[in-house]
Amino acid sequence: MNTWLEALRGASAADPDSFRPVFFRLADPSDQRGLEELLRRHTGITVHDQLHAQLRELMRARHPSMKWTGIELEEAITAHLNGCSLEQYGCWVYYPWSNRLVHLLDEPEFAQVRTDRNRNKITSEEQAMLATKRVGVIGLSVGQSVSLVMAMERSFGELRLADFDTLDLCNLNRIRSGVHHLGIRKTVNAAREIAEIDPYLKVTCFHEGITDDNLDRFLTEGGKLDLLVEECDNAAVKIIARQRAKAHRIPVVMDTSDRGMIDVERYDLEPHRPVLHGMVEHLATPAGIQLNPEQNRALSMALIDPVQLSARMRDSLPLIGTVLSSWPQLASAVMHGGGAAGDTARRILLGQPQASGRWFMDPAELMREQASHRVNHQQIVT
Repeated sequence: MNTWLEALRGASAADPDSFRPVFFRLADPSDQRGLEELLRRHTGITVHDQLHAQLRELMRARHPSMKWTGIELEEAITAHLNGCSLEQYGCWVYYPWSNRLVHLLDEPEFAQVRTDRNRNKITSEEQAMLATKRVGVIGLSVGQSVSLVMAMERSFGELRLADFDTLDLCNLNRIRSGVHHLGIRKTVNAAREIAEIDPYLKVTCFHEGITDDNLDRFLTEGGKLDLLVEECDNAAVKIIARQRAKAHRIPVVMDTSDRGMIDVERYDLEPHRPVLHGMVEHLATPAGIQLNPEQNRALSMALIDPVQLSARMRDSLPLIGTVLSSWPQLASAVMHGGGAAGDTARRILLGQPQASGRWFMDPAELMREQASHRVNHQQIVT
């Protein structure tokens, strides 16, 4: 056998289900021993230490009116450290899946600096309120984009992710990831992305996706969700998850990645509101969430109002399963929807006005209308 082939087959791979970083605070002797053992046990660890730069940012965030000289800034950092060495300050975070060790400010200071540019679009008081919120996301294509937006804004304290699927090559037209992640769970992929943005955020994964047995646990275990973001492909899950969210008075947000459509269902404020705006009241409630492809397709078609779809999506529907392998989706629409759904979610979590309903934020339509308005206005002026 070729030597290179033997080496390739014998090469070690990271734990495919690993998504939680490991923390070492060197002021704690046991953590110090743990880090020493890690460095002995794992060769080739990449160390990234930019703590001093983070401390500079911390000083500026805490004293925004100060016009620091370089010397003054260093003096302020020295006073802040109060005799602690740079190596022992903060937290060393190890990412097992990438074999990286990163030196960071510990959580309160890290969160202050990382969210400093949120202010005052999100006030400090609102940021503290968001840190107490629990959000669930079902379906991690569009759902991954929503999750990353909310993680970047630090719009939750705990995020629960549910998806049974793994990352495939065809997903990379719309899911932010890399080819080295192909074959891993979508839950793991999203959780790793979030941990690399902010290792202190709590993420809970339901790798099996949503099942008849775990739906209520997803919604309530460890504390009831404050918001459900539903983005799955299973039509039965769409209906049953809303029925259970309604029973628990949990609001639901959904983006469809077509014409910028956002659905909001405020079961927290309207406990008797019909599911999916009453669109499915004529349908028999699914007996369970396990559907074969034909059943799912039939139920999905019953949930769709073709008039509200984009022309290209409408034309694509009869081609699915023959010319097209599945629903068409574009990265621009998925990321646009992630931002819109993330913004809607944040406002609901903060108790800001947001009614139930369906809205369209179709960039092509809005730009066409505005261009037409400008042309008409110019004709009137001339």
